Amino acid sequence: MLKFPLLHPEILAALGSAGHGSKILLADGNYPFSTRSNPAASLVYLNLAPGVLSVTDVLKVLVQAIPVEAAEVMLPDDGSEPSIFQDFRQILGPDLELTKLGRFPFYEAASESDVALVIATAEQRLYANILLTIGVIPPRG
Repeated sequence: MLKFPLLHPEILAALGSAGHGSKILLADGNYPFSTRSNPAASLVYLNLAPGVLSVTDVLKVLVQAIPVEAAEVMLPDDGSEPSIFQDFRQILGPDLELTKLGRFPFYEAASESDVALVIATAEQRLYANILLTIGVIPPRG
């Protein structure tokens, strides 16, 4: 048994094989997972029922497991900022800026070969998609 909050075996395996610069897509229940993500990425479905589990639930656990060096979000066409962006900022901390991409540029970024893991959530809020870049763990000592 792990003493760590992240217990999902498929997610742990995907993170263990990813490294600095690899990306993780956390996507809402409306995201087109099969057509707008890297087909070689590990795809984990956590969308049990509407609202269970949310993107923010998953993000809270992931930030305890990996260093995050960058985060990209999907911005609506009208340029308005969805309220979930504030939740992302709160979870990621004040030192990490959210890079805002339009819908189709976000889809392109999520389809690139450096996306190692795609997590399908049951998030019901719109534009609740975030693409995380794994950072570096500095040497000890």
